[in-house]
Amino acid sequence: MINASCRGRDAFDAGRLRSAISLCALAGVLAVTGCSLAPRHETPPLPVASAYPADAGSQPGASSAGPIAPEIAWRDYFADPYLQALIAQALENSRDLRGAVLRVAEARAAYGIQRAEQFPTIAAGIDGSRARTPADLSQSGQAQIGSQYRVGVGLAAWELDFWGRVRNLKEAALETYLATDEARRAATVGLIAQVADTYLALRELDERIVLARQTIASRAESFRIFSRRYEVGAIARMELVQVETLLHQAQTLAAQLEQARAAQAHALALLVGTPLSRLPEDAHFDDGAVLRDLRIGLPSDLLLQRPDIVAAEHRLRAAHANIGAARGAFFPRIALTASFGTASAELNGLFDSGSRAWSFLPSLTLPLFDGGRNRAGLDLAEVRRDLAVANYEKTVQTAFREVADALSARHWLAAQVRLAQDTLAAQGERARLARLRYDNGSAPYFEVLDAQRDLLAAEQQLVQTRRALLSSRVSLYAALGGGSQEFVESPAPAARPVN
Repeated sequence: MINASCRGRDAFDAGRLRSAISLCALAGVLAVTGCSLAPRHETPPLPVASAYPADAGSQPGASSAGPIAPEIAWRDYFADPYLQALIAQALENSRDLRGAVLRVAEARAAYGIQRAEQFPTIAAGIDGSRARTPADLSQSGQAQIGSQYRVGVGLAAWELDFWGRVRNLKEAALETYLATDEARRAATVGLIAQVADTYLALRELDERIVLARQTIASRAESFRIFSRRYEVGAIARMELVQVETLLHQAQTLAAQLEQARAAQAHALALLVGTPLSRLPEDAHFDDGAVLRDLRIGLPSDLLLQRPDIVAAEHRLRAAHANIGAARGAFFPRIALTASFGTASAELNGLFDSGSRAWSFLPSLTLPLFDGGRNRAGLDLAEVRRDLAVANYEKTVQTAFREVADALSARHWLAAQVRLAQDTLAAQGERARLARLRYDNGSAPYFEVLDAQRDLLAAEQQLVQTRRALLSSRVSLYAALGGGSQEFVESPAPAARPVN
């Protein structure tokens, strides 16, 4: 009879345990499929015009043919092998980009922590206790020593997410992670554009220095000849001083260019992250360094092409999810605590028949008064959503302006290059004729002085304008979202992680 009674109790306990487990499973299903209180995400309307401004000029790359910028890897866009090597070194060594990659890893880990909140934490535990009860506290009136040992598994305070609070927090963490990864891509694009533009500026200064040195050599020879003429009394001292002035002007310009070149080299070394190797011997930089035209498309295309815009949209989605979590805080929270194992007063009796022990402790918490904390939390989430909308719209407007500026610069700088070439040809002819007039005694040397000064300025201006045109093409490539196809390996995948 005693054994039968024990078996009956065990069967009853097992039935209740199975019921509790079934209840937990049902609650888990309901928690996973529960409702969400987050507002529906809708991309704000574009706060820009439907087309780029007309002052951008003719757009040979705006046709429907040809690739868009994100489809052209930077190695295909920049043909200069030395520039390619510099960009590769910068992507490998840049501390700023390394920090962006680490921020992605940080956001991924934070998402993993928040995602784990959806699942119960199940742990195994072993505990034991031994205590002595004094005689005056013992029911038997005698001192007693008691022991208790327990082995089991259990879950602690697992929240059933009926209102989507935990799920929305996970979604906010996911969107923040994705936004951080897009910010890394934007940093990659910016770094590539900076390296390319700084390199072009360095090559510009190299070419201008070569022109200045050639001018110095020519004017030094002229000063030597005029010095001999002055020594034999063939010319007045005024003409000698004028020739010397021309020489000093060229020497001053060369010194200024050398200083600017040193500062530019230091800036490029900082971007690359390593000391620069020797530049190519040919100081004349290649105007064909940017080889391919781009299909410009419409401003709406930027929504998918620009990583900073994509990042801003992810942050907006995160703000919507945070609103859902804040709304869920107003509703009851249901949590489960349960354990199952064996317990005995003797250590060697832990696994004896009838030592099974379990507990099931559901709890419900309904917020009644919190001093306005939940209301303030919802207000904060909504304000941050409005800030995310404003930031998204500002990012779109900035991208629109950057593309429009780059298009306009590319068009008008091309016209300026043609005009600078014509001006240089005219100034060269003027300097030649002025020298002939002086040699024939038809004009004072001041006319030669003025013509040569203007010729040097025209030579320098043409180099500067050519480089500015190339820089505008680099800016256009970056503004359209190009340059993010090859980057430092990141722990973040391109696709969305599994929920």
